Amino acid sequence: MTAAPDDTPWLTEGERAAWLAVAALIIKLPNALDGQLQADHGLSFFEYMVLAVLSEQPDRTLQMSDIASATSSSLSRLSHTAKRLEKQGLLRRERVPGPGRRTAAILTDAGHTKVAEAAPSHVRRVRELLVDAVTPDQLRTLNDVGRTVIERIDPPGSACPANDDTCRTRVQQ
Repeated sequence: MTAAPDDTPWLTEGERAAWLAVAALIIKLPNALDGQLQADHGLSFFEYMVLAVLSEQPDRTLQMSDIASATSSSLSRLSHTAKRLEKQGLLRRERVPGPGRRTAAILTDAGHTKVAEAAPSHVRRVRELLVDAVTPDQLRTLNDVGRTVIERIDPPGSACPANDDTCRTRVQQ
């Protein structure tokens, strides 16, 4: 381990406390949501998010790269998840005509039923763990802070999302 430079702007006690609270939140909240979805519906939180994104599309279809962006996922992770969901009959994948290797995911009727069954208990859990745990002002602040940090990670108009290694490789070539 290399020593930090002397000019490191160490966190103050308050900054450190805020950082540790955020770090715990970004680990514990998805785990809690995942546990509920697994126990009640046999879906991971990420699988649920993929199905939910597709269910919100008018034709239940979206390109894989757009799903990756909407779920803050890499294409590799999404591809593995889509393969599992496809084996379960919850979605199917099709090549998109045109140049490049583009693939769309299509939510099946079984997938639509699955996400519709999971949504009420998932929303209740989100409400229990987050929405009802804070005041309306705190929720607005959380939204503002989340958007600010996300824009720092993934600036609007950037060529590739911060988590899209495939896109970054294409742009560099």
